[in-house]
Parts: sequence; structure tokens; C-alpha cells
Amino acid sequence: MLANAVIMQLVSPVVLLALPLGIGSVIVVLAGYRKLSQVVEQRAEVPELAKVRVWSQLRRGALLGSGLFVLLILLIGMFGGWQDMSWGSIWGCLGTAGLTASVAVTEEVLFRGVLFRIMEERTGTVVALIVSSLIFGLTHSINAEATLWGVLSIALTGGVLTTAAYVATRSLWLPIGLHFAWNCTHAGIFGVTLSGTTEAPHGLLQTTLSGPTVLTGGTFGPEASLIALLVCVVPAVVLLRRAARTGQIRRRADAGA
Repeated sequence: MLANAVIMQLVSPVVLLALPLGIGSVIVVLAGYRKLSQVVEQRAEVPELAKVRVWSQLRRGALLGSGLFVLLILLIGMFGGWQDMSWGSIWGCLGTAGLTASVAVTEEVLFRGVLFRIMEERTGTVVALIVSSLIFGLTHSINAEATLWGVLSIALTGGVLTTAAYVATRSLWLPIGLHFAWNCTHAGIFGVTLSGTTEAPHGLLQTTLSGPTVLTGGTFGPEASLIALLVCVVPAVVLLRRAARTGQIRRRADAGA
């Protein structure tokens, strides 16, 4: 996202500054979304940002997101995809945490809170999930090392999984926690190339992957590996099945009613 690229340019001399700037960005985005929902849509309440169970939803999302990425990176290593791993910087890790928090909140508000939610009201859950996930993937095509498969993989993994988390809970808190923890573990802990960006991640570790693209994701990063697709599809299916059981999958007729 443009705003986050600007943050990185501003803090590049002192990466730790991304932490307070990222937190500030989170506050502004959430407050702005609430206000616009009330003024533009004239909604008295914003249930997807309800203040009930905020921390439990964020915690569950964070555990899921970090757990899935750790599983992904371990599987890549088991199949010989690790070339080198060394210590990075705790300060870089904290700065990356601020940046990835900003990215997670901004993208979840835009793609799940606005695009998916409004589209679902008109087309139903399935069409809105497919279209919004594809658009989410396409936004990553502007990254310097983006590939066609990488963009499609982001749509199929990150797009579908976070949308499924939203549909299952009708809350943005679970997908925000999931998205943040995935990205922060990815770049902030393991220091692996993120979503086709050229900027070297500032992580607690610095991890270099090598091997076939199907295993490591190549220049796009591990999100473009086949293993990432397999790792993410299972929880996405579980969340969508839960949504179906609780009546959260909306058909077009229901949406238009």
C-alpha cells in the first residue's frame, strides 16, 4: 500500500520509528473507517468493529497467522529450501511489527470491511469472496518482483483465508490478527522476502531460501510456493464450513433482500 511505502521511506534511516508510525496509522485508519461508516453509510453501529471480544479475536487470529507461517517455513526447510539463516535485529523486528500492523489494518478495512462487505450485500458471499480476493491479489502486482503466479497465490491464500475469517465471525478483528501475525512472522521474525517486494526485510532473523519456485516461491517469496497454498487452504475451508453451519453464507437473494 502507498501509505506504508511512504512510512518505510520516512523511517529508513531508523527502522524502529516504523513502530510508533505504524501504531498511529492503525488508530487513524480504524477511527476513519468508523466515522465514514456512520456518516456516509449512516450506520449507527459498526458491528464488524464491535468492541466485544476484541482481544480474544485478535489473539486467535494472531495464533493462527503465526502458526501457519511457522508451519510453512518449516515445511520449506524440511524439503531443502533453506540456504542460510542468521541473526538480524530486534529493533528491525519491532519496526517491522509496526509496519505490518499498519498493512494488516489498512488492507483488512479496505478489502474485507469495504469491498467484500458492500459487494456481498449485492452479490452474495461466494461471488464477493472470489472477486474481492482476486482484486486483493492484483493489488500486489505493482510490487517489483511480482509474478502472475505470485499474484494469484496471494489471492488464493491471503485473500480467501482472511475473507473466510471475516465471514465466519462477521468481525474484522480475527482477519486483522491473522493478517498481522502472518506478515510479522514472515518479515519481522524470519526476515524473508514479502509479497514480491524488493526491500530487504528487517527481521529478528535473516533467512535466505533457495530451490525451485514451487517450493520457495522464488523472487516473490514463500507466499508463492505451492506449500503456502496447501497450508492456507485447510483453515480457509474450516472457517467457511463453520460459516455455513452458522448461517453466515449469504446467497444473492438474501443479500438483495
